[in-house]
Amino acid sequence: MKPWLLRGLGLALVHVVVRVLLGAALVQWPLQGSVLRWLGLIVVVVAAFLWAGLDGIRDRRAHPDPEEGADLTLRWLAAGAVTGIVGGVLTWLVDTVTAIPVGVTSLFFEVTSGAAFTVLLVFLPATAAVTLGRFFARRQERRAERNDDWSEHSEHHVSTPATADPAWRDADAPTTTFPTVNPKQ
Repeated sequence: MKPWLLRGLGLALVHVVVRVLLGAALVQWPLQGSVLRWLGLIVVVVAAFLWAGLDGIRDRRAHPDPEEGADLTLRWLAAGAVTGIVGGVLTWLVDTVTAIPVGVTSLFFEVTSGAAFTVLLVFLPATAAVTLGRFFARRQERRAERNDDWSEHSEHHVSTPATADPAWRDADAPTTTFPTVNPKQ
């Protein structure tokens, strides 16, 4: 299965479940509609953000050179389109077949305006998350490189008393006095 299709279908499932739960919750608590709608919106955005962030981390680890990485922008744009269209059709189907009032106006609205809004709900956070995921993965790589450099530096340049020349440990060891350098001469 194509990566964009898998992400699109997964997020469409999240979208439909959120809308069905939102419809059922609005029947029980009609005065809490605004809070419940915002909560549903946040769930869909966070799901896209987390999945795309993991994609960004995996891509940067697989391709340390930014020029060789996968084109995650188009992957998530296609995933957003699948999420919008499939989620809209499935939500319309749930509203038509079941008694749960999901709040669908028409199939045409769900596959046009509703789908466009869903594409934005998926694509914009996903793009930001991919960027952040790649940034954090690169940051971890730099830290690991610095730690490797530091441990390599400390292993080769620190001498222990066991390896030091025993003649220099003595208080009566020979010393050499150098003449003073006078820069005015």
